[in-house]
Amino acid sequence: MTGDHQTLALLLFSGFVAVTLAITTWVSRHRHGSPEEFYAGGRLFSPMENGFAIAGDYMSAASFLGISGLIALYGYDGMLYSVGFLVAWLVVLLLVAELVRNCGRFTLADVVAARMRERPVRIAAGTSSVAVSVLYLVAQMVGAGTLVALLLGGSGTAAQSWAVIGVGALMVIYVSLGGMRATTWIQIVKAVLLLGGTIALTVLVLLRFHGDFNRLLLTAAERSGHGEAFLAPGLAYGSDLTARFDFISLGLALVLGTAGLPHILSRFYTVPTARAARRSVVWSIGLIGGFYLMTIVLGFGAAALVGSDTVRASNASGNTAVPLLALDLGGGAGSTGGTVLFAVVAAVAFATILAVVAGITLASSASVSHDLYASLRRRRGEPYSEVAVARIAAVGIGVVAIALGLLARDLNVAFLVGLAFAVAASANLPVLLYSLFWRGFTTRGAVWAVYGGLVPAVVLVLVSPVVSGSPESLFPGVDFQVFPLQNPGLVSIPLGFLAGWLGTVTSGDTPDEARHAETEVRSLTGAGAV
Repeated sequence: MTGDHQTLALLLFSGFVAVTLAITTWVSRHRHGSPEEFYAGGRLFSPMENGFAIAGDYMSAASFLGISGLIALYGYDGMLYSVGFLVAWLVVLLLVAELVRNCGRFTLADVVAARMRERPVRIAAGTSSVAVSVLYLVAQMVGAGTLVALLLGGSGTAAQSWAVIGVGALMVIYVSLGGMRATTWIQIVKAVLLLGGTIALTVLVLLRFHGDFNRLLLTAAERSGHGEAFLAPGLAYGSDLTARFDFISLGLALVLGTAGLPHILSRFYTVPTARAARRSVVWSIGLIGGFYLMTIVLGFGAAALVGSDTVRASNASGNTAVPLLALDLGGGAGSTGGTVLFAVVAAVAFATILAVVAGITLASSASVSHDLYASLRRRRGEPYSEVAVARIAAVGIGVVAIALGLLARDLNVAFLVGLAFAVAASANLPVLLYSLFWRGFTTRGAVWAVYGGLVPAVVLVLVSPVVSGSPESLFPGVDFQVFPLQNPGLVSIPLGFLAGWLGTVTSGDTPDEARHAETEVRSLTGAGAV
């Protein structure tokens, strides 16, 4: 890329960083230091504000960069991510949003612990939440590295490494100083910028084809090198039986995983009532739905205008499809319009990454302090020490995410998020649904449900083609692959539900009918909710 690209994009990105740091600084001066302020922003946000913030949390680098790239490379099969992410919100709206807001206080573990023995349940749910968050963070770090390498005109690892470190440092600052209130306003600003940029690109793509979407698809198929197969199922997931099972596994993970994501669940606690939480989800569905429909246009637009081969040559996983599309739509390399549009898209994408990592880091640090620390170490009578632990945890989680992001820098960001969704659906969703809807559920069942989904999901990823056994693996030089699927959801999600059932029926504990009745009334009516 030219020096103009670099200068303008870096100026725009620096402007966003300056604004968000100013928000964080302002919030840090007005904080009260209480857990409710740090974890939930004082529960002061309106449904519309929280809806935008949820959308900002959900529309990540995986959505903006990864999905469009997968569609540009694989056509129809790449659209699974767009459809899966969108359909997942119906599960959240119908099964989770209002009930979680009524039953919990800050984290997923609050919901489960309402009717169980607290310590084992909090340790299990906190561990699972941190694991999911770290996997999700890695995807954002990879997106940051890819974007900066493209921006600086090189594919060297040095630029990617410094980008990952820089994003990690900023996210720690946002979370440790500003807490949920600063993170929420950063999400709102980012959501507006991202939607504005996506709308502009979508309109330009459709104008290029005079509004003829059919012509766009045919041109994309022609330039993809695959012909009509580009517009039919099977290009990425249909070559053999294993690939088809991978397709089913990924679909399950995407549709069920959202309801178990810690940073999404924590957003329901930032509004004053359960009704406001439900209205927040309605707002976010509208915003997110429109966004994912536009990613389909951008993906096929990149294939049609840039060409699948050019996208693949720039980045093997397709993560640079949207910036390259912006460059072409603006007039091509060297043109003023191309320079401006590329710079805007690069800055918006980087802003997206920063905002999302702040939200995830806050959720994971809350799990460490509110669930793990509170269960293991905290003495009674120290209500504010949790916040100090959360700030320290943010630093530790940032370091781990940076290290893993450097290791996984060549993988597609949407694919990495698919793994995080699989772990969330395997470990968090079973225990959440059982706690809310099964009267006979016990503490042993809760602990088994979490570990029965978490451990298989993580182990299956470690022995899958993701880590070894193929040229695209994290460690291509070795082969300890045993599990053939890239996404473990097809196996690990049923195992999580099975483990929860098995733990309950073999438990000697008698379910506490009174606490279940109390939880049921609270979840359905909001009576007694915090």
